[in-house]
Amino acid sequence: MSTNLFVGSLAWAVQDDALREAFEKAGTVVSARVITDRMSGRSRGFGFVEMATPEEAKAAIEMWHDQELEGRKIIVNEAKPRDNQ
Repeated sequence: MSTNLFVGSLAWAVQDDALREAFEKAGTVVSARVITDRMSGRSRGFGFVEMATPEEAKAAIEMWHDQELEGRKIIVNEAKPRDNQ
């Protein structure tokens, strides 16, 4: 069962591939996506990484939370489910 992680405070230059590559150091990445603005296509400064197992997700949080990625300290925690209202 995979686990989604929220990754915040990303540098503007970080793209999907760089996010995936960084989190692969903690385990198997199912998907990695930097959220972009629909109009400009520019990064919104956060993204989501889906790790293959809860254990790998925990390892990724411990490895990356409050650490630097491309010059900025990032925030990593388990993503909260979306409210579809």
